[in-house]
Amino acid sequence: MSWTGVLWPTFALLPRLAAGAEPQPGMHRWARRLLPALCIDLTIAGRPRTDIPLWVANHLSWVDPVVLMSLRPMGTIAKGEVSGYPLIGRWAKQSGLHFVDREDATSRAAALACFTASLLEGRDMLLFPEGTTTRGDRLATFYEGGLRAAFDLGLPAQPMRISSPAPHYPWTGDETLLPHLRTLFATRTLVTVTAGEPLYPADFCDPTVWISAFRAALSPRSSDVC
Repeated sequence: MSWTGVLWPTFALLPRLAAGAEPQPGMHRWARRLLPALCIDLTIAGRPRTDIPLWVANHLSWVDPVVLMSLRPMGTIAKGEVSGYPLIGRWAKQSGLHFVDREDATSRAAALACFTASLLEGRDMLLFPEGTTTRGDRLATFYEGGLRAAFDLGLPAQPMRISSPAPHYPWTGDETLLPHLRTLFATRTLVTVTAGEPLYPADFCDPTVWISAFRAALSPRSSDVC
């Protein structure tokens, strides 16, 4: 694959996205076009529920939101730097993305308020409670605010466990993006999304037990890696 395969899906949709036209469907179409350009072979296990307003996933790579947004239109929380990216930043702000500096408590609180408001408005949302990527051998400590907000609102959420046998798929903060992209271009990469059973707040006595259920559902399995 070449850079054209990545850039064309983005620039083809920029005019409509920048105008705020159908922002979440626009992101969904962008993700569907970008995934094959990145040589990702996606397998779905279980049944993703499009009637469940919140999907909750573990986090291995910057590609994870592309993988999951290819399945349905959703908003999510993104790192603050994305809002300042040339061209992309403007429509990202209009597409259901909420931005956060996870080192700043005020920024985290503001992002959580926007995330909660989106759920209240009936928008489908995607949450990565770890707030950072891992190599897939463990879960990072959860930022619990988003899950607690969904619990307080009484909204069901579906765990979506992402895994890949490819050692190059995870992308952590210690790695640079361009070498990672070159590897993706050169290699077919299998990614599996395992859709768990939706979890309903009414079935749990308190939010701590609810959050523990998501940790159990998203924890890596021995079959997730080679």
